[in-house]
Amino acid sequence: MTSDLLLDKVVLVTGASSGIGAAAARVFAREGATVVLTARRKDRLAAMVDELRDGGAQAAYVVSDVSVAEQAAAAVDFAVSEFGRLDSAFNNAGIGGDRTPLHLMQDDVYDSIMDINVRGLWNCLRHEIAAMLPRGGGSIVNNSSVAGLVAIPAAAPYIASKHAVVGFTRAAADEYAKQGIRVNAVAPGTTRSEITTDWFGRNPGLEQLANSLTPQGRTAGPEEIAEAAAWLLSDRCPFLTGVVVPVDGGFVNQ
Repeated sequence: MTSDLLLDKVVLVTGASSGIGAAAARVFAREGATVVLTARRKDRLAAMVDELRDGGAQAAYVVSDVSVAEQAAAAVDFAVSEFGRLDSAFNNAGIGGDRTPLHLMQDDVYDSIMDINVRGLWNCLRHEIAAMLPRGGGSIVNNSSVAGLVAIPAAAPYIASKHAVVGFTRAAADEYAKQGIRVNAVAPGTTRSEITTDWFGRNPGLEQLANSLTPQGRTAGPEEIAEAAAWLLSDRCPFLTGVVVPVDGGFVNQ
């Protein structure tokens, strides 16, 4: 059933081939958005677009690696050329990396996390904002993590990258508020995705530990994060910018 939270909005979703990104594509389309999906896996993007179109939504995809500036720019350009404008963006692309003590972390792990989680966001933000400025505004939501608000063990580069997402969110919100662009972030707690499934598989007992530290005592579904992002992107909260919303079952409230 379609509602109107994002009716007539053209929304770009990065990292849209799985997990929270795929859930966001479904939720945003259900809320009336025209969705442009981008990620590195063409087969998954194509299948998702077919699913959304079969459900009556307008959807298209473009393959890109957001850590490469030219590809991030091409994704934004594609949305504008395909649908005439870019109203909103959900910057979700990210990776988790290894759970390793800081002093044992390898350079390639650090580099890959920073390239996707930080440089990728930087690339997306600057091109999305450039596309929105001539239209007099827009709305952006970045996907951080509770690791962008607090520390968790054995994940220093990931924590640093997600703190950087919070910093970019606040800086961009402040810089472009007068031009009508709102920039906010969600900070998911433990959420079922490919990243967490991989972490849980390689670290027996980790999910149980995470749930025991969460007041609601459970792992979130990716659609729960997508629902929060949809509201932040919508016109229902026009005076809200520069905030980071924990969607974490109460974890950071303790």
